[in-house]
This record gives sequence, C-alpha cells and structure tokens, in this order.
Amino acid sequence: MSVRSSVSMAGAVLLVMAALASPAGAEAQPVQRVSAGDPFAECTIGSTDDGVSDPASEVEPWIAVDPRHPGRVIGAFQQDRWSDGGAKGVVATYSKDGRHFTETPLPFSACAPGGVDYQRASDVWVSFGPDGVAYASGLAFDATTPRNGVAAATSYDGGRTWKHVSQLIADTDPAIVDDKNSVTADPVHPGVAYQVWDRIDQVTSGPGAHYTGPSYIAITRDHGKTWTPAHPFVDTSVVPNSQTIGNVIVADPRTDVLYDFFEWQTYTDVNATTPSDLHFAVVNSTDQGRTWSRPVKIGADTSVAEVDPNAPDDPDKALRGGANLVSAAVDPATGELYATYQGSDFTAGRYNDIELVHSTDGGRTWSAPVRVNQAPNAPAFTPSIAVDRRGTVAITYYDLRYLQPGNTTTLPTAMWYATFPRGGERYPTERRISRVFDWLKAPYAGWGHFLGDYEGIAAAGGGFRPILVETNNDPKNSTDAFSGLLAPSANAAGPQVVPATPRLTTPRHPNAHPFRR
Repeated sequence: MSVRSSVSMAGAVLLVMAALASPAGAEAQPVQRVSAGDPFAECTIGSTDDGVSDPASEVEPWIAVDPRHPGRVIGAFQQDRWSDGGAKGVVATYSKDGRHFTETPLPFSACAPGGVDYQRASDVWVSFGPDGVAYASGLAFDATTPRNGVAAATSYDGGRTWKHVSQLIADTDPAIVDDKNSVTADPVHPGVAYQVWDRIDQVTSGPGAHYTGPSYIAITRDHGKTWTPAHPFVDTSVVPNSQTIGNVIVADPRTDVLYDFFEWQTYTDVNATTPSDLHFAVVNSTDQGRTWSRPVKIGADTSVAEVDPNAPDDPDKALRGGANLVSAAVDPATGELYATYQGSDFTAGRYNDIELVHSTDGGRTWSAPVRVNQAPNAPAFTPSIAVDRRGTVAITYYDLRYLQPGNTTTLPTAMWYATFPRGGERYPTERRISRVFDWLKAPYAGWGHFLGDYEGIAAAGGGFRPILVETNNDPKNSTDAFSGLLAPSANAAGPQVVPATPRLTTPRHPNAHPFRR
C-alpha cells in the first residue's frame, strides 16, 4: 500500500541556495511536498459520534536522517487527523536519495496492514542508528475503550518496510493514559534505542484520589527484537499532582551520556485543572539508560495560550501548537546542550516568542533565555532544533508576522529557518522556508486548529533537513507535509531587520494540557 509521491525533489539544492540568497519576504520555497495520497481513505475504524476525520490530512511530522548516508531520509506524520484525538494512523515517507519520496503506512493502528489492534494512532517519531537501522515509535489507543499504549517497529531498509512490531506497554485502566512518546537511537552503540513517554495515573475521587505522571522508558539492545519492560525513570510522586510531558532523549556521542528533556507540570488539584508550576527540566544517564540523575530545572515555562491575535476569544479560531513542549539538541563536537521552547518572557506575558537556552557543563547550569525569532511583534510557535558537527545551530518555527490588523477571516502563517554558528545565538540569520498559508484551514484537534504539537529538523551532511506542515485550500486535502535540504545561512553581523506587523495581543493565562493526543 505504498504511494509514490508525485512531486520530485530534483534540483532542490539549487532552489535552496537561490532561496537563501533572497530577501526574507521572497516567494521562493526551498521545500517540496513529501506527502501524497491517503492510504487510510477507506478505513472507518475508530469512528465515533462526535469525531470528524480530516481526509488526506497530514499533521505533526518528525524526521530522521541516516548519519552514514545523508540522502537516506525518513519522515513520519499523523494521517487523517480526528477532531477528538489522534488519527486513523501514522505514515512514513522515505527516500533513498533525498529527492524522491515514497509513503508507507506504519503498523501502529488497525487501519495499517499488519498494524497493532488499536483504533487510532498519534505521536509518531523516527530515529536512525549509527548502522543505518531506523526505529519508529507510535502512540496507539482506542476511541471507544480505555485501551492505550506505546508501540515500536524497526526498519533495516531505510523505511521501506518495518519489522519487530512490538507493544512496549498496554494499559486498560481508564485512569491511565500513555502520552507524548519519542524514540532516540544511540549514536554510538548499534542496535540500541530508547523509547520514552509520560504515563498519567489519575484517580479524581474517593480515599485513593491522586494524580501523577512519571516518565517511562523501554530500551532495546538488539535492533528492536526485544525491549526491556517499561518502567518509570523520573518519579513525579515526590511532588503531589505532578507529571512530566514531552520527554525526548538526546545523546552526546563523545561521552555516551544521555539527556532526557521534558516539562514538569504541577497542578493545584487532583483534577489537573489549574497549573501551579510549569518548568522545563533535564535528567541524565551515564550507563545507557540503566540509572538516571535527579531532575535539574532548565527554566520556567512562561508560554501563554495560542490564539488568533485578532480574535483571541473566538473558540472557532483557537490554535494548537507547541506550548509546554521542549525541543533539544547536543553539539556533537563539544557536548554543548541547547533547549528551545515557546515563552513570553520578552513580551511581558502578551504572546509567545521562540526562546533558547544552552548549557556548557552537561546540563548542570543553564543560560538565561534569548529570543530567536526575528519579528518581535508577531507571535511565534512550535520550535524545533538541530546542531551539526561544525556547531551550527538550526531552529525552525512558525509565526504570524503577515497577519494584518482587522483580519479576522484568515490567519496568514509561515515557517522560518534560523541558523547561527556556535556562540552566535544573539544574531541568527533567518529565512522563510514555507508558503504563506492560512492556519485556520488546518484540522481542528482537541482545543484548536492543529499543525502539530511538534515539527522536525535534522542535521544532514553539510546542511539541515526540516519537515513541516502547510495548509491547503481544499477541504478534502487540508494539509500536506514538506521537506527539503537547506544550507546554513551566512551569519549576519548584527540583528536583522525583518518586516513585521506591530501588534499587541490580549494577555492570556498559561496553558498546560495533561495529555496531548
């Protein structure tokens, strides 16, 4: 059931170089569509009375690049997003040459051939090991029963086929929710990979009322043939009514140290209705995930609700982006750690910027945040980060700088690509890499129009390869995934002047979500 993409990426490098040499507002788009068709179009599994599935929609993409062969790429995304949680399934799009992409369903829902027996899937993630073996992770769950869990699969052929389909955890208790999983292949040890997620346990009444959400891990040391029993490694019971969310491991190839980044959320009550403390944190392991340090606070989460600035109280125009999640990377040459996230430190709580912090001492201490996005009067969302072997840092994000005052019918949005050399985070060079598209055309998922809680970017040889979602004007194909090979931009000597629409947004309260399927 693979589908050959109708769009070739031939000539992408020339397009990239031309685009990066153009002014920031130029129309050149150095990415190409890498999604095509709808392998789940005929599948009705997972239907509910209240749920609406957006046909042929692709959202929340991730990407991995083979460290031995930068042309070997695997992207992955949710396919046919449901309005009340998850998607019909998740799909991989793979390439052997970085130019031509083919789709194949990942086996993480019953809509996929050979998939695990669950009605829906979400939160797909992929990672390449040092030997070119790829690992995939997916959240699998039912819409009509409390069954849910995390699944894994392995590819030996660059994403064309997937083997060793495994269920790492299977929960049936209505009080327990597995959420926000990711997988990271060990960059030094072939066959070793780590899956992490949060597992929320919430009993809201009676003498045993409690709320907790520890980080869980499962490890393979034989290319995914077997995984260790899933078990907690960050204990949130030490603080009442707490959980982690958005666990992601990055590994330092020089030292073999693993770093797991996440947000720690604490609520005032067992129902998790009001957050009292939101902060980003990190733990580390020096023995391939067998034991872990105590959490170190990175910084406060000051993100505010993601809204249309011209209609902040209109529920039909609510947005869903990357608030409360952290994207992290390590410099493979020096071990310097970076973390980026949405925050409102530079706007006095009015709207979100893209903030960046770093650590040069193995995560023990962290710098003050700097603002990365170069249109300071426009809200920015959903950052992703990667660092290459030369120490060049690349960050992608969406923003709303093209939105004009008084426009309440569309929400012009674009994705931007900022790069800087090691130490140059205060003066990044920024380029637009997407079309300007209408975010309000995206599927409505949970509490807002949804492009993804995360997007992806990976170092690829001498450049970077992002993957992102743009909307279309066709309700039968509301979104597509795009990717391309981008060269690092020449670093500017000082701050860039980028056109932006001056605006003020209505102050919003911090938004935290116990789980984000």
